[in-house]
Amino acid sequence: MDSLVLDLFAIEAVKFGDFKLKSGIQSPIYFDLRVLVSHPRVLERVSEQLWLAAEKGGASFATVCGVPYTALPMATLVSVRHGVPMVMKRREAKDHGTKKLIEGSIIEESACLVIEDVVTSGGSVLETAQALTEAKLVVKDAVVFLDREQGGRERLFEKGIKLHSVLTVSHVLATLERLGKIDSMTSAQVREFIRANTFSPVAAPKVLSYEERVPLVENSLTKRLLRVMIEKRTNLVFSADLKSKEKLIEVIDSIGPYVCMVKTHIDIIENVTSEFVTCLTQLATKHNFLLFEDRKFCDIGNTVEYQYGHGTFEISQWADVINAHALPGPGIVEGLKKVGQLRGRGCLLIAEMSSKGNLISSAYTQETVAMAMAYRDFVIGFIAMRKLTDDPNFLHFTPGVHLASGGDTLGQQYLTPEEVIKNRRSDLIIVGRGIYEATDPVEAAKLYRKEAYKAYEESLK
Repeated sequence: MDSLVLDLFAIEAVKFGDFKLKSGIQSPIYFDLRVLVSHPRVLERVSEQLWLAAEKGGASFATVCGVPYTALPMATLVSVRHGVPMVMKRREAKDHGTKKLIEGSIIEESACLVIEDVVTSGGSVLETAQALTEAKLVVKDAVVFLDREQGGRERLFEKGIKLHSVLTVSHVLATLERLGKIDSMTSAQVREFIRANTFSPVAAPKVLSYEERVPLVENSLTKRLLRVMIEKRTNLVFSADLKSKEKLIEVIDSIGPYVCMVKTHIDIIENVTSEFVTCLTQLATKHNFLLFEDRKFCDIGNTVEYQYGHGTFEISQWADVINAHALPGPGIVEGLKKVGQLRGRGCLLIAEMSSKGNLISSAYTQETVAMAMAYRDFVIGFIAMRKLTDDPNFLHFTPGVHLASGGDTLGQQYLTPEEVIKNRRSDLIIVGRGIYEATDPVEAAKLYRKEAYKAYEESLK
């Protein structure tokens, strides 16, 4: 390794002096690995050492991704030399074409190794890992050529990412001092700088219990739902996707004690009558759950106002909660709010979907969250695959939940209750076929309720 350190020193990839870092801090040492693109032999050696460090550390992965931009050529060489597929992160999503932030062929839920040149605080690795996670890849390992030993390793560990490194700044200093390239005073000055400028691990926000959130939330409907969840010890939403109203009423009545909400698709039910809707609301009162009509509104404000407040199904008269796509812009929330807020209703914005190949991008999700923030008096949360914000006012509902992970023939991707609640920190699971297609729907509902609530309780520890 000595010869590689000397090569880095010779090509001025390692410099000593007085340098202003991106953070604004003046540093006596600077690592500039961008110069490696002009030194292919050194670049090749660095890339191979990255591979060996990941291999030695026991990293398991199916793809690699270099942090833009310096690590991109390193990741490319690792990919080509070892036959491992690569994906590429853009600095920002395109506003045309596919509008992807992550480019390449993605195998959902497969592991991706993040490759970086230098780690200080770990921020760039975390940013890349988040984008990969949003693209439905799993990041558990990252490999860096040089760890500045300023807290990045610890911060990444706090986020569940194990950092493997080829070199540390201590190793570089010891090597250069031993080989006579720097004096002991320079080495001591750098060591003191590193010691005095170490980033502390970022503690994950405390997971608030449902009880702790009640006094914090502003929306009365959210408070009501949280209280139902607490009283019944359930974070299970039943997706009642049945066409027969008689069968639907039968199933809802039997599993009602174990759910906090029933989600309907009123337009798929055959021969809907006012008597059926009355029966539905009576069951909600009997078993103390809320009604959520999965209408997925997606039109201009004026149209959704009529769709919600009028029409055959008169949704605003009986549904406590409805949902909508953010695609039309804030006007859709304005239109729905005009009808629903007076009746004490609430809206969920669809920020993510569980279907394979859906076109929702990370940028779209971020804009949806921002829209919710602007209408927090009516928007109570999100349909999403994970927690999107730590704001206690917003609840996260995750669909596509099954006791065993996998998928169906139409692109639905399933996640387990533990993965959704404990790992992805969502608040409620939405289950349909796992209950109503079960041999015993009641026992299935009991099991989903038990597993989801247990995952919630474990997340508080």
